[in-house]
Parts: sequence; C-alpha cells; structure tokens
Amino acid sequence: MAFYHPLLFRLDAERAHRMTVAALGAWARVGAPLGSIETSPRLATTVAGLAFANPVGLAAGVDKDARAIPGWFGLGFGSVEVGTLTPLPQSGNLQPRLFRLVEDRAVINRMGFNNGGLAAALNQLCSPAKAGAQAGSPPSRGYKGILGINVGANRDTADRTADYVHGVTAAAAHADYITINISSPNTPGLRDLQHGAALRDLLAACIAARGTTPLFLKVAPDLDPAAIDDIARAAIDHHIDALIVGNTTISRPALASANRDQAGGLSGAPLAALARQRLADFRTATGGTIPLIAVGGIDSGAEAYARIRSGASLIQLYTALVYEGPGLARRIARDLDALLERDGFATVADAVSA
Repeated sequence: MAFYHPLLFRLDAERAHRMTVAALGAWARVGAPLGSIETSPRLATTVAGLAFANPVGLAAGVDKDARAIPGWFGLGFGSVEVGTLTPLPQSGNLQPRLFRLVEDRAVINRMGFNNGGLAAALNQLCSPAKAGAQAGSPPSRGYKGILGINVGANRDTADRTADYVHGVTAAAAHADYITINISSPNTPGLRDLQHGAALRDLLAACIAARGTTPLFLKVAPDLDPAAIDDIARAAIDHHIDALIVGNTTISRPALASANRDQAGGLSGAPLAALARQRLADFRTATGGTIPLIAVGGIDSGAEAYARIRSGASLIQLYTALVYEGPGLARRIARDLDALLERDGFATVADAVSA
C-alpha cells in the first residue's frame, strides 16, 4: 500500500522504521481494533507441533524488541518472530546503517543486533503462558498466534555459545518456538558458527537448554554446497525442529540504486533468486526430514506459493513490507488460499514440494 511512501520515504530509513513500529505498538495497546489473523481451513498448518493459522510469518528484525506483537497479528500474520535479542542490551553498529534501494525494491542493513536486551523484551510480553500445540493462545497472553523469539550473541562476548544458551533458556518460558540466529553478516565472526565442530557444540548446548520448546536454526544464503550438507546433517543429528532459509546476503547482484555499494546485508527483491536456490538446496540436503521456512524476496502470493511448492512449510516477510505496505500479509494469505483451492490442495501441507 503505497499511500504512506511520500511521507515515510522522506525520512531516514531507520527513523521511519522506528515510527512505523511505534504506531503499530500504539494500535496494539488498544487491542488492535478491526485487526485479525487471516485464516481458513486450507491455510491452517502444523509445523514442529505448533498450529499456525496461516503460513505467513513476520521475520525477525522488524520488531526487535517485541513492542507491537498484537499489532502484527492484527495485520493478518499467522506468526511473529521478534529479535534478534542478545543477553545484554547493545547499540549495534554506527549510524547510518539502514539504506533503501528504491529502484531495486531492496534494503541494505548493517544494524549489528541493536536491541534493548533479552530481559527488557521479555517484559513486553503479556504472559509467560505458551500457545503450545493448540490453535490460538491463552486469553492471558493478550493475543493469538504463534510467537517466535530469535536469539543471538553480544558482539563483545567472551563465550558466544553461553550467550545462546542464556537466550534459549530465558526465552523458552515465553516462546512457542526459539530461533538460533547464526547467519547475520553484521556481527564479525558470527557466521563462523555455521560450520563444523562450532555448529555441533552450539546445537548440542541449545538443545539441552530449550526444554520442550521447538528450536529453529536460521542460516545464511551465502553457503557453498559442502556447508549446506554439513548444516543439514548437523540439524538432523541434533533434532532441530525447522530450518529458516535464510538471512540477508553479502553478495551483490546487479543493482540500480545509489545505495548499492553500501556495506551490509542485502534483502528484498534482488535476493529472491538466491533464496529460491538455497531453499531447493536445503530441501535436497535434508531429504525433506526437517521443515523449511523460506525467507528472502517474497512479495506476493504467487511467490509465497512457489516457495511452498518448492519445499517450504512456512514463509516469512520483511523487506517487501517497506514497498508493499501493511496489507501485504493479508493479501498474500488470501492469494495463497485461492491458489491452493485452484490447484485442488486441501491444506498448505498438501502443497509442500508437490
């Protein structure tokens, strides 16, 4: 919905983002009137034992500090993932660090896990009660829908694994699922945790800390075939409940915008081709044994449906919201419903890899 572009696009990108989340948070505090999660019998799906009203989720990074959760559900999302949250508050990288690439319908960011800390974000939540495997959430929670909490390590920590274990332990009482984010390109050395013994030690420690809460792993799109196979095997061996494929890319396809040479992770429409390929790669590497969540360049019901047909059980949005507006989640969900009906699928699950 482009009606707000002339106003917000005149502002610095990070300031506009903060204002948008604040406005949605204000709507959430009065109960998100007229808002609701989009759902239908075809859209409802179960992943990792969790009942999603629809497969359209909000990706981590949009609402880092959990300030507007009911508002996001009011826009139609079936799930909301907050964070990335670190044990201690941190300011992130120096500003400016968020750049629109309007001509490319893309964004480059080098935020650096800026957040107010895990404890502050958990205090934003209405209740430690969890939705579990049941449709919806307890009334005491203040909203319905599946909540994910994405955790990371502080930039200057002496022990990254300990930071992740702390995050998983603290989030387990609040989240329907927890995501371990080892795929951001904006914290030096973080992506090293995607490989070899470092990955296996991290997964073993986090699995031990998560209790019964499903644990997801978010990986980068900038991986070679050997790394993909290694991650897939480690995820299978440690019983990870889902893989989120993926994050922003440090690669640079041909771009037209003036900000194309900014350092950081690229997201949005130019990421779509790489994200599609990585989804296919992980589907092959896992043999369909782990649910996959597709992220990157998804901006329409048709693209979401193509990812589902290629092996994704769920999809997540971020950058497309900048260009398509707040009605995007609901439009995608409704378009998915129509496409499923057109092709004779009774449920989303029936269409995965069909």
